Amino acid sequence: MKKNQEHRNTNGIGASKTLKMLVLVVTIAFSSVLSASTNPVEKAEPTSVTETVGDLLKNPDFQLNEDIGAMVEIVINQNDEMVVLSVDTKSETVEKYIKSRLNYKKISKEVLDYRKSFKIPVRILKSKF
Repeated sequence: MKKNQEHRNTNGIGASKTLKMLVLVVTIAFSSVLSASTNPVEKAEPTSVTETVGDLLKNPDFQLNEDIGAMVEIVINQNDEMVVLSVDTKSETVEKYIKSRLNYKKISKEVLDYRKSFKIPVRILKSKF
């Protein structure tokens, strides 16, 4: 009779483990669905918009005594061109430079949606003498 009782106890433990495992799997699956359905903040594609802007802003034709930061807001028009909406910086020289280098420059169609604006942080590094 002891063998039957032991046998029943192991079945109860196995069912409990199976139930716990099932609850764990359902919880993980549910949390994955929730995290996938959130709306992330709109950011520039790190390997597309920022790369394009970085390439266009290389090698400035002026000297700086310090690093200058700027927040650049752009939009893509129907001709696949970047249009600079604003440049927030303390340096007028940097503002003009950014606008002249980015305004109406072509960008790949595959990279962006039309008429979506992007805010891109930019840092122009001080000149090396």
